[in-house]
Amino acid sequence: MKLAIVCSWLNQYGGAERVLEVLHDMYPEAPLYTSIYRPEALPEAYRAWDIRPSFLNRVPLVSRFPQGFLPLFPMGFESLDLRAYDVVLSVTSAFGHGVITPAETCHVCYCLTPARFLWNYHSYIEREGVGRLARLVLPPFVSGLRQWDRHAADRVDRFVAISRTVQRRIAKYYRREAPIIYPPVRTDGAAPAQEPEDYYLIVSRLVPYKRIDLAVAAFTELGLPLRIIGTGRDRAALEAMAGENVQFLGYVSDDEVRRQMARCRAFIFPGEEDFGLTPLEAMAAGRPVIAYSAGGALDYVEEGVTGLLFEAPEPSALAEAVRRMDAYRFDPEVLRRQAERFSVARFREEMGTFLTAAAASAPQLSR
Repeated sequence: MKLAIVCSWLNQYGGAERVLEVLHDMYPEAPLYTSIYRPEALPEAYRAWDIRPSFLNRVPLVSRFPQGFLPLFPMGFESLDLRAYDVVLSVTSAFGHGVITPAETCHVCYCLTPARFLWNYHSYIEREGVGRLARLVLPPFVSGLRQWDRHAADRVDRFVAISRTVQRRIAKYYRREAPIIYPPVRTDGAAPAQEPEDYYLIVSRLVPYKRIDLAVAAFTELGLPLRIIGTGRDRAALEAMAGENVQFLGYVSDDEVRRQMARCRAFIFPGEEDFGLTPLEAMAAGRPVIAYSAGGALDYVEEGVTGLLFEAPEPSALAEAVRRMDAYRFDPEVLRRQAERFSVARFREEMGTFLTAAAASAPQLSR
């Protein structure tokens, strides 16, 4: 099987990139095609990969300010030459499923989500704080990109979803069925402390849709210790609204993340995510999760068993869930068993089986 992997972009490090790392381990000879590539934003190991960006990578400033060049991204992906492959696997939350493949090539899309800024436009621009002028100019461009996105989905031979929420979005926006293969979760967490320390924890990029502001407001009201690991453009604004009990740790090593997870009282997951790797990593370390009752969290947070859910995206609702924590005792072994259902080994088996079947269903160029 000659395989190529396609991803939306490589200009930041997050959950999508961690999925790519597992896929690269599975298929180290597969080249990775993308729109733009910014090596300094990614771990050093990526520089040894066979990464092939589109012509967009030569456009000045595009890797730092991709939002200003969004109308060019369809052309970037359509320009990629993928004629040499039996199977193309696109791992994408925007545009990557729009590559053009030969009729004899099987295109599998591992859909992280249909693009939020296209299909949930009004909520997206509200959270991003888009100015009045941009709100007047953007709608025609977004409408055109949405039409391209919908037609591009017809080029995909098989969709795979990362959660039940994404599965429903694929059905609604693309009118396609998609089995679920959950993303790979690192379950080698540090052993939980016998008694947790007196703090709650967030590990996240500090960007608007993550809704870290809800947690900062809730914990400032509660006066309970909250530690926030991660960086992003919202950090200054979040620090400005935070009480002295909220501590921003910035970037820390993976080992330190695991150590912090193993000792926290609970992991806080305040936004609606397509799936969410970090809550399950906290469960692997034996710690419960307090999550907003929407999105991927509903696939693994069981009320009173592996964590608690709050129904409204408001600080008061999150604060009330934190207060309820004292009424529960969470078993670290139960939490770890839940996390193991989403392990890297499970992902490798399921995705490997799926791609092997996809290759068998298409004429083999290599033959």
